[in-house]
Amino acid sequence: MKQDKLREECGVFGTVVSHKQAAGIAYHALLALQHRGQEGAGIAVLDRNTIACRKAVGLVSEVFSQKELGKLPESSFAIGHDRYSTTGGNSAENVQPFVTEYLKGRIATAHNGNIINGGAIRDKLVSFGCGFTASSDTEIISALIAYEALHYDRIEEAVAAAVKQLRGAFSLVILSSENKLIAVRDSLGFRPLCLGKSEDGYAVASESCAFDSCGYEFVRDINPGEMVVLDQSGVVLEKQILESTHSGLCVFEYVYFSRPDSDIDGLSVYEARYNMGRKLAQEHPVSADIVCGVLDSGLEAAMGYAAESGIPYAVGFVKNRYIGRSFIIPSQAQRDTAVKLKLNPLRSTLEGKRVVLVDDSIVRGTTSEKIIKSVRAAGAKEVHMMISSPPFRHPCYFGTDVDSEENLIANQMTVDQIREKIGADSLGFLSAGGLISACRKCRLDFCTGCFNGNYPIEAEKHTKTQFEEEK
Repeated sequence: MKQDKLREECGVFGTVVSHKQAAGIAYHALLALQHRGQEGAGIAVLDRNTIACRKAVGLVSEVFSQKELGKLPESSFAIGHDRYSTTGGNSAENVQPFVTEYLKGRIATAHNGNIINGGAIRDKLVSFGCGFTASSDTEIISALIAYEALHYDRIEEAVAAAVKQLRGAFSLVILSSENKLIAVRDSLGFRPLCLGKSEDGYAVASESCAFDSCGYEFVRDINPGEMVVLDQSGVVLEKQILESTHSGLCVFEYVYFSRPDSDIDGLSVYEARYNMGRKLAQEHPVSADIVCGVLDSGLEAAMGYAAESGIPYAVGFVKNRYIGRSFIIPSQAQRDTAVKLKLNPLRSTLEGKRVVLVDDSIVRGTTSEKIIKSVRAAGAKEVHMMISSPPFRHPCYFGTDVDSEENLIANQMTVDQIREKIGADSLGFLSAGGLISACRKCRLDFCTGCFNGNYPIEAEKHTKTQFEEEK
């Protein structure tokens, strides 16, 4: 069942500390990064000269009870991963980190992104005698690093040689039995990766919000194309290993994926979303009584719209935070019920009002239609839907599950036809220029290929190989 909200591939975390409680730190960091992946979770720790790993399908709290977390050896080194699958199915075999053994030792690899030449690399490694058990491109990356490690004295040299062969998006965290933790970000910076510090050591994470939950201070973003190496003495290497002539950070990190309390590449996610709302109000003014955000990622943009327009901001929905993930419920009727249980319109706010609803995106239109129906059922006189991103018209090859072009509603209908389908009195999308302007404080340029088809690297659809499965 295709969903009407985008999902992003993963969250990664790694830490090296002076004490032996690294696994517990990784657990709390993964909880903070849970929004980036809700299909599986795993933690790997260094145990003397080997690596121990526990992972399974499910939320972090489901995978790691106190008993399960206690089964991991005490260690000063740990990496962790929250998974959402874009390549490979949602199975236990595809949950990360991947542990790979080779003649000189072991590595564990966690990855956020998507490798578009993974099939070719896999075929090459198979010809060298490598075996594969999963259908994830992360296993391919881990095997490639292990293969290169046979030809170099130090693991960081092998990592550098391996990533130079990758095309696509990758923020990598690698734990080595050489007592090192290595982080690498691809040359375009498609996905975020940052460095933090505490009194006890250092950490790397997909988002800075993970540091806040674990007592680390944000140090800086890891640059596109940069490798950072940590050991128990601290940061032992910061090196540009991939040429970075231009950047392509996924702009949807600001629109939807990242938590509002994160800072990414010099810009607060909260500030970016607030600015999107202000730009929306400038581009699509309406006469209304209240502005409401669709939980959760529409809230900050709604506040910006209200501030710019002068229309009062109001809470339009109550969210039940104890309802499970609706996408795992087997029947459509049950899924619809779960959606209603999760997001309930507040009649006392909406009844008799002309309402501006602000949300982050429309993919297929089904969720927007349900939300608008519920708002009208709560007594709203008018419903004006405002979207804090442009319409989706093209697929993503770099770790986001933007659907194929024929399934995107913006390629099937005009804006007015979409408005009619979802039942809104008016509909406005933020322009691409407005979106970029809202994020102008970011120090990187953006990938906006899903909106306009202009990808920062050539992104022809690669030939499907046996390691790939349909999303």
